[in-house]
Amino acid sequence: MNVLVTGGAGFIGRPVHDRLWMAADECEAVIHLAAKVGLGVDICDIDEYALQNDVGTAMALRVAAERGVPRFVYASSMVVYGEGSYRCRHHGSVRPTPRDRGDLDARRFEVRCSYCGDDLLPGLVPESAPLDPRNAYAATKVHGEQLAAIWSRETGGEVVALRFHNVYGPGMPRDTPYAGVASIFTDSLLRGEAPRVFEDGRQRRTLCTSLT
Repeated sequence: MNVLVTGGAGFIGRPVHDRLWMAADECEAVIHLAAKVGLGVDICDIDEYALQNDVGTAMALRVAAERGVPRFVYASSMVVYGEGSYRCRHHGSVRPTPRDRGDLDARRFEVRCSYCGDDLLPGLVPESAPLDPRNAYAATKVHGEQLAAIWSRETGGEVVALRFHNVYGPGMPRDTPYAGVASIFTDSLLRGEAPRVFEDGRQRRTLCTSLT
């Protein structure tokens, strides 16, 4: 199978490229990895995220449609789920709201129930969980999935969205505390230092994905 990889020089793209046999005849699939990454926490970056991620994905889908490519793999992200899955002891499953600044200043870091104010209990996030993007990057990943679904319906092609979370391995970027948390913690432990953890240290993360 001959595959076109966008973002083939990037962190995830390089090992994907290395595992594929590339040839010069027709393209049979697209693996779309190119994107502006990060959390998009600065509102001044919102247009750049929309331009590079939304428009970039739309262009890749258009070309795939024009060339009759039957398969499209889209690199999405776990951030499409927002804060994740939570349960209240009294009200069952509750969709978490943004944390209150007063709670953070008082060093109360757990997400609270919007009905009774009790701390919510975190749980596993199923693939069927509702999408709740809370930054520009997450919003573009949701939109990319929607565009890919439209491409599939219109062309009859097969599409798969991979919702990555904390991917780590050789060549990973270490300039962002979010994406590089695995390597940052590992480096601290290898130096005999305790990893630097913010808030109360009770945070939990989903299982990371290794490229090794």
